[in-house]
Amino acid sequence: MLKKLFSHTAIYGLAPQIPKIAGVLALPIITKFLTDIDFGIYGVITAVVGSVSVLGSLGLNLILSNAFFHSPGHYKWGWRQIYGFLILWNIPYAVLISGLLYFFIPDEAIKNAIWIIMLNVLPIVFFGPTSILGTYYYQLNQLPMQIGIRSAIFGTISVGLNILFIAGMKMGYMGWFLSACIATMLSQLSYWWPLNRKLGMTPIFNFKWRYIKNSLKVSLPIVPHYYSGYLLDSSDQMVMKLMNVGTGNIGLYNVANRIAMLVKQLGIAAGQAVGPMMYAGYKNNDQETPRRLVFSLQIVFLCMTFVLSIWLKEAFHILIQNESLAKIYPLGIIMVMAYNYRPMYYGANNRLFYNEKTKVLLKITFAAGVLNVILNVILIKLIGFEAAAYTTFACLMYMGYAGYYLKEFKEVNDLSYYPMFWLGLTIGLTIAAYYAVEANLWQKTILTVLTIIIGFLGFKKISS
Repeated sequence: MLKKLFSHTAIYGLAPQIPKIAGVLALPIITKFLTDIDFGIYGVITAVVGSVSVLGSLGLNLILSNAFFHSPGHYKWGWRQIYGFLILWNIPYAVLISGLLYFFIPDEAIKNAIWIIMLNVLPIVFFGPTSILGTYYYQLNQLPMQIGIRSAIFGTISVGLNILFIAGMKMGYMGWFLSACIATMLSQLSYWWPLNRKLGMTPIFNFKWRYIKNSLKVSLPIVPHYYSGYLLDSSDQMVMKLMNVGTGNIGLYNVANRIAMLVKQLGIAAGQAVGPMMYAGYKNNDQETPRRLVFSLQIVFLCMTFVLSIWLKEAFHILIQNESLAKIYPLGIIMVMAYNYRPMYYGANNRLFYNEKTKVLLKITFAAGVLNVILNVILIKLIGFEAAAYTTFACLMYMGYAGYYLKEFKEVNDLSYYPMFWLGLTIGLTIAAYYAVEANLWQKTILTVLTIIIGFLGFKKISS
């Protein structure tokens, strides 16, 4: 089971990381032609689009997953109806995104407002939820290569286009938007053909309203849960914009967050791999296997992020060919270590998802997101934009561990996950990394080797 977990995580995680790594390696090329204003504009636009991205699927992802497991012989009929409904829904959704972008585009980018709006809504209008259904089909059938190959190919295309448009054609921030639009539409097209032609899952536009209404009754309560991801990951830039933080400072924050986003994506990939395996355990009334999977992932994440954090100073100076941008690495450490919450988050929340206890998730995810926004409004004004990193860390820790103390989780779980131990270890390693980053190269090398050895021993003990 562990071998399968890490092989699937490698495919889900490493395949998307190929273009991500290529993107990081491309930073020395493109940062010569970018400023903090460019990063700030990109960060604000991304935050605005993210503020409503959860409405794109209305939480119906859960219905896709549950239909697959609960009605394996008839799930395609339900999927086709959801497909048709979401295609129609994506028209007003695209209008909503356009309106928000029109009002929030920074003054420095107002001359390109129409192009920015078009590049962000074209993939939605033309393909809608196609990639959502395609991804879920391959993920739930445990065919990760289909997803991994697409992620690697189209992500790499996006990076190549970034270099062409930003370094070659000197398009600045517009290069990011144009690259993303082209790569996203190509990726959507790659899912459209097998979904509609090979699998015969064409959209049903004359869907049964009763089925859609019943599905929405289950899915809409978890929209705030999915929205919490935005409130925790992307709303910082939006709050900064509303509080009149300079576009340059927003850009610095965005630079500090770039490496952390790699860790976040790896966490999402691990969730794609571990989810079906944990669901299978729940279905067989096996609680030990899901816990072992969570603990194994947690050890890997703690070791990986700690080692990455202590070398972040060197990484930033090599990758960011802009002295003023490279100095932001201490903030990057807090952001990288924050995403250690993911494995433990899956331990509690996957169980609640499986038992369709979706309303209780508001106490965890949405509460964490709202708390993050409130703390940002208070602390950014008092301390500065750097406060956003610390508030995100605190709220992600809450989201990762609060689920274990809910009555609804305790009712369906008999094994202890030792949440306080893992939380204390995460905080301790974060503090250690914050100071160890200033150590000399030999000290960091020794610390790296010790971390890997201890992590390996811990992993062997759990998996044995």
